[in-house]
Amino acid sequence: MKLVVQIPCLDEATTLPLVLATIPREVPGFDQVEVLVIDDGSTDGTAEVARNLGVEHVIRHNRTMGLARSFRDGVDHALAHGADVVVNTDGDNQYPSERIADLVAPIVTGDADVVVGDRQTATIEHFSPFKKRMQRVGSRVVSAAARARLPDAASGFRAYSRHALLRLNVVTQFSYTMETIIQAGNKGLRIVSVPVTTNPKTRESRLFRNIWQHMGRSARAIVRSWIMFRPHLVFLTLAGLFFLASAIPAVRFLVFFAQGEGEGHVQSLVFAGAMLVGTLLCLALLVLADLLRTNRTLLEDSLERLKTLQYGRGDDGR
Repeated sequence: MKLVVQIPCLDEATTLPLVLATIPREVPGFDQVEVLVIDDGSTDGTAEVARNLGVEHVIRHNRTMGLARSFRDGVDHALAHGADVVVNTDGDNQYPSERIADLVAPIVTGDADVVVGDRQTATIEHFSPFKKRMQRVGSRVVSAAARARLPDAASGFRAYSRHALLRLNVVTQFSYTMETIIQAGNKGLRIVSVPVTTNPKTRESRLFRNIWQHMGRSARAIVRSWIMFRPHLVFLTLAGLFFLASAIPAVRFLVFFAQGEGEGHVQSLVFAGAMLVGTLLCLALLVLADLLRTNRTLLEDSLERLKTLQYGRGDDGR
């Protein structure tokens, strides 16, 4: 069994040594533990620092490609080099790398396919009350989409089994965290959370400029995932709201019409017609989304078989 710990980095030459110093080189259940650093276009010599500190695998992007691309490239490299489990942690030393053994334990025992490190965000001192509240709301929305209980859906401290990585596909350009969790839940993969505590803050996030940008990009990723995996719920709910919005003014018009006063309330009928058109459009979008979901499922099944052939093992090797 091989464990690969991958670390996406962007200008982390200062903090990367702290991360590498705490990564255990012996983990119960594994014969090999290797480290993979993905340098996402750093300008401070992060890749050189990684090589000098004995990191086995270093991938360097010539320009910044984003966290999602770094994660995807790291996973492909790890699978190609025989990884049975991949742990993702950050290069800013946010996560407790010494807890990797606890993080992978549910996968080793066969109780999980994906394990998320729960940062217990309510206890993080440098998180504002507003950010803590938004983290809770976001985790609940993602949990509903993934059909799993996830107290910290945004955590990047995660472990994935080989079987899970063969089935997951990252398509967003912002962050893989929300997307892979929602995919995992809807593909029947078992997700477990393990409580961890974070290290002191070393720098501001480079993934987003402010919390509003983070919320906006996360919301887009969540909405896209809801539409991809649960289109019936999304579009039937919208259709129901539009139908209700059309029914109320329509009934109002009929009441006035029955009283002989309908001539002065035609605007209610016009508004009802517009809302009814919205209802029909939502139903049409539902049909299209369902057809696209069917095609996506077939494509993902083919991609999983292709990955299995490319990386050499299937489900019986998990």
